[in-house]
Amino acid sequence: MVRQAVETAAQDHVLVADEAWIALATLHKTHAQRISFSAREILDQVKRQHVHSEVRAGVQAHIYLHNVANLEPNSARYRMFYRLENETYRLFRAGDRSHPLRKGKIVPKRAELPEKYHSLLDWYESEYCKGKGNATKEEDDPILQMWGLGREIWAGTNADEYVDSLRSGWEDEEKPPTKTPE
Repeated sequence: MVRQAVETAAQDHVLVADEAWIALATLHKTHAQRISFSAREILDQVKRQHVHSEVRAGVQAHIYLHNVANLEPNSARYRMFYRLENETYRLFRAGDRSHPLRKGKIVPKRAELPEKYHSLLDWYESEYCKGKGNATKEEDDPILQMWGLGREIWAGTNADEYVDSLRSGWEDEEKPPTKTPE
């Protein structure tokens, strides 16, 4: 009885973003042959899993927008999902392209999930991401480490004035003759 109350309390504190991740991770683990899933399938899995005592209003927004790494962020900046061209979703992996303003988490924090979902985090690291790029942290990505490199070179330079200075004299160059229609 006490254990059930503790588990229910833990479920009620699962973040909406994490609940959506749990659903998509479960779909991937259960249907390993599938590459991606529709938003409807993810939402249906949220309903089946009953991670939270009720389906919260924010779940759909997290599936379509807040968790999607390769979309411009609205308010949340998570990188938990990756949207494919066919409007389906899969879990984000290191090496996937993400919008430059998205710096949020890729997976739920273990301490913030009920223990019964810890195996999904283990599966994600050991199976899902295996051989698909091993850097899951931004600071491990050599390309992202170059962000802002050399900015002191351009400090105090107006971009428009610089481009105008490069283009000055273009009008003085001889233009090739134009053909006239016969």
